[in-house]
Amino acid sequence: MTEPTENTLVLETTKGPVTIEMRPDLAPTHVARIKQLVREKFYDGIVFHRVIEDFMAQTGCPHGTGTGGSGQKLKAEFSKEKHTRGTVSMARAQSPDSGDSQFFICFTDAPWLDGQYTVWGMVVDGMENVDKIKRGEPVTDPDKIVTARMVLDAA
Repeated sequence: MTEPTENTLVLETTKGPVTIEMRPDLAPTHVARIKQLVREKFYDGIVFHRVIEDFMAQTGCPHGTGTGGSGQKLKAEFSKEKHTRGTVSMARAQSPDSGDSQFFICFTDAPWLDGQYTVWGMVVDGMENVDKIKRGEPVTDPDKIVTARMVLDAA
């Protein structure tokens, strides 16, 4: 793994740690908001509520159903960054500017999402743990984020 930066996020999940390098160069507003939510412990205990084989694992809903968020919608920050294995991107409703706290991690390349969802990070370690997350829509007895933390905050 590379040396942690101010943008290194670790999700301690029920399947093991997942390290994400955040990309403020692509989505500065989204990265700032995710960091704020992490520091407020918003993600601690939140489940992976929608997990689709050969596609992605989605989390970030405080209700565990995909129907909720933090209450702060974000303007889309679309880029030319591709949705490849390990990409971390914001989930949203029909409106491009409806991203809030929910995000997903791609299990595999998903080019149909390119340019339509805000990419804000990449898994740099622990993708094998993402691969172990229980599948379902909704997931029965879902895996969860035990804690989320910015690496340098703990230093």
